[in-house]
Amino acid sequence: MKRLQTMLLAFVLMGSTTVIAQKIKLTEDRLQAVDVSMSLEKIKGKKALRVVKDSTVNEVDEPTFVRINGINFTNGTIEVKVLSRLLKDAPAYARGFIGLAFHINDSNTKYESIYIRPTNGRADDQVRRNHSIQYYSYPNYKFDRLRREAPEKYESYADMALDQWITLRVVVNGSGAKLFLNDNKQPCLVVNDLKHGANASGAIGLWVEIGTEGYFRDLKVHQD
Repeated sequence: MKRLQTMLLAFVLMGSTTVIAQKIKLTEDRLQAVDVSMSLEKIKGKKALRVVKDSTVNEVDEPTFVRINGINFTNGTIEVKVLSRLLKDAPAYARGFIGLAFHINDSNTKYESIYIRPTNGRADDQVRRNHSIQYYSYPNYKFDRLRREAPEKYESYADMALDQWITLRVVVNGSGAKLFLNDNKQPCLVVNDLKHGANASGAIGLWVEIGTEGYFRDLKVHQD
């Protein structure tokens, strides 16, 4: 009897999570381009949002994303499928950078971000592999400062490649965030000290960097 009650409770909890989770339709009325171009297209038989960074933005780790209107996110889970390719004019240091921004303030001048570098996932250079995943915090903690002041703490490795759908799932709880890739049960990156603090909240963004032709689909948000 006790086992049956436990199973019923599990089903109830699973059901409630499904109800709370919100699938966000990537339609133009919900989207705001911030120093990027965007278009709704079909790729590999799937409808997706194509995002490319504005070429006039020369700095890296900048607010170059599609901002999702109508969401104020604090804690919970953000999940999205991403695919990146290199543009024909991509510089040699392009890595297919693509990811998520969250806790974006109203003026797009403060936010947290976790992104991936798909070309690094299967590189012959082990150091590059170790830089497959990146956390940064805008504006004061970009990747170069974090790498210099806390080597290896905000980056990690995971298997990935260009031109394939990859599921990113970011779980935020207070001052901590974890990134899960695809169906992995264990996180590929653990951040315990989000730079904007445990009480930060704000919008969600679909982020790309230089040289990337990025695609996003199946965005889901579950707020705790």
